[in-house]
Amino acid sequence: MRLFAVVLATTVAATPLAAQQTIGQPAGNFRLTDVSGKNVSLADYRGRPVVIEWNNPGCPFVQKHYNSGNMQKTQAQARAGGAVWLTVNSSAPGKQGHMTPAEAQAFVASAKATPTNYLLDPKGVVGKGYGAKTTPHLYIVDGTGRLVYQGGIDDKPTSNASDIAGARNHVLAALGEMKAGKPVSVAETRPYGCSVKYAE
Repeated sequence: MRLFAVVLATTVAATPLAAQQTIGQPAGNFRLTDVSGKNVSLADYRGRPVVIEWNNPGCPFVQKHYNSGNMQKTQAQARAGGAVWLTVNSSAPGKQGHMTPAEAQAFVASAKATPTNYLLDPKGVVGKGYGAKTTPHLYIVDGTGRLVYQGGIDDKPTSNASDIAGARNHVLAALGEMKAGKPVSVAETRPYGCSVKYAE
């Protein structure tokens, strides 16, 4: 069974995306088209936590988490706990990290990543709508559609993989608190990484 699909195009859904998303408020919906032509939207996953990860395979900070296996481990734990994981690539054509659908499939396979969907956003519609600034930049939407976390994957803003062992994984901590029926204790942190490579 394939654990991911690659999105070819993005369009804004009926609910317009704001310039940024606000903790505690409904997250902006978006609609995407996968390789089979199926429309996929954030609203499709209502009732389940959704993690949204901004990705650029060429970024050293992304490589820190993928080459060490930390991002894949986080994806697997999140999904095992019932969450949906959407990886978004907003790199524009000609920019670092931009990929065709075939290249994105190859990246996911070679990295042994397990997102629910790997989404391509070359026009930056979803990225700009969410105010995604870095790769990686993580967001968590709860089952009611509210944004409950946004920021870095952890509290060690370096590109050094040796820092992962002593880091607090904000994503897994938030998902654990949500599953226990508790509020997310750290709801917003500073994202770190490479700037998202939007079109000029």
